Amino acid sequence: MQQAVEVSTFTCICCPLGCPLEVSFDAAGSVADVVGNTCKRGAQYAAREATAPERMVTAVLPVAGCLEPVSVKTTAPVPKACVSAVLEACRGMRLAMPVAAGEILIADVCGTGVAVVATKSVP
Repeated sequence: MQQAVEVSTFTCICCPLGCPLEVSFDAAGSVADVVGNTCKRGAQYAAREATAPERMVTAVLPVAGCLEPVSVKTTAPVPKACVSAVLEACRGMRLAMPVAAGEILIADVCGTGVAVVATKSVP
């Protein structure tokens, strides 16, 4: 049996149990073992979070001629390292009325293959 070179800890967010997870890495830097999970989804979550963390991005943006901002989000999680760049791309947008909920505002934000859509309509 090989010894783990590094161990990372996480709290699972797949269900309300919040299992404490430990991810062990081998000498090559790949996931060797996940312990602490009570379900298969927890093990998959920990392995993804340890190797390639991703986050959904949400924001509110001003709309010219409207007092209410429009809320936006990514359609899928983006790599955690890209979150700042995605927010910067959103911040650079200039929206004009009308904006429809579900409207694609940025088709491929920061080359991630993920779209930014409006989650609220502004007539």
